[in-house]
Amino acid sequence: MGPERYKRILIIQTAFLGDVILITPLIRATSELFGEARIDVLVTPETRGILANNPHITDVVTFDKRRNKLMALWETGRHLRQNKYDLAITPHSSLTTAYLMRWAGIPGRLGFDRWAAARHLTMKVPHLEERGFHKIRRNLHLLSVFTGREFDIQSEVFPDEAMAARAEDLLAKLPRPGRPKVVICPASLWFTKCWPEEHFVELTAALDSAGVNIIFDGGPADHELCQRIIEKSGVEALNICKATKPLESSAVIERCDLLISGDSAPVHLANAAGTDVFAINGPTDTMETGYFPFREGDRVFALEMGCRPCGPHGANKCPLGHHNCMNELRPATILEDVAAKFR
Repeated sequence: MGPERYKRILIIQTAFLGDVILITPLIRATSELFGEARIDVLVTPETRGILANNPHITDVVTFDKRRNKLMALWETGRHLRQNKYDLAITPHSSLTTAYLMRWAGIPGRLGFDRWAAARHLTMKVPHLEERGFHKIRRNLHLLSVFTGREFDIQSEVFPDEAMAARAEDLLAKLPRPGRPKVVICPASLWFTKCWPEEHFVELTAALDSAGVNIIFDGGPADHELCQRIIEKSGVEALNICKATKPLESSAVIERCDLLISGDSAPVHLANAAGTDVFAINGPTDTMETGYFPFREGDRVFALEMGCRPCGPHGANKCPLGHHNCMNELRPATILEDVAAKFR
């Protein structure tokens, strides 16, 4: 069971972008623990770019499960079989991942002892459920089968020099040199995780009046929402939604003073970039799920309500029809803390 017996290791995380960012401490810790072992990481095509330039990874393999899952399972498993991995480590407790590890013929299969996928593991650890226990710590706990060592929880991404230069060029367009720079990410895949547009308009106008430089970020699909907020608030702001991919965005965020976002991937991207986060939580309780921002300057804004949280993830509509967890969380609450940060 000693680490020295494993020479070819595969880490699997085929969930969303934020989940992949949160395994970067596990990747680093695995590299530290297993020394000269080859470490590959399996992700989806949508998230592979965030792992570019990571010095702890030999190769990034993709599993295109959103195309034709059965065909992708067959093709990816066959590819993995050729790599002859000794050990697979997965913080993603899905049956698809379990089947993939078995089809790939990986003898050592390490994951969490939960749900139906656990039947297919050869090594299991508890998924520590204590409130306030970060998901990164849960992921790192997987290595407890090999060591009692504590590992650093800081996540990391590695934008290259060209991305850094591109970030500098973009930020040079801001209207107030030398003033604080705030990134706003208003979108989410889930409607109930979205703070109301009019709240973002009010927040943006107030930040502009305070002399703050404002950058809007997100995916290409979020460009229109961000542009609408800029126009409604009547400010001069930078909209980089169509100008950057996530790793390029991290280079921009790294050079800013604060990121304001809902419970979504930008929170984790900012933590990895070392930039303070103000996270706006509605239907989810990230202290419960473990997906909260973890650095010293971070803040989570949420209302105490009897109906909140209504689930571990967002939804397309409020189950009670009022969405008060977001509607009643006013911009003034956040602005007070922004003012204190830049005072």
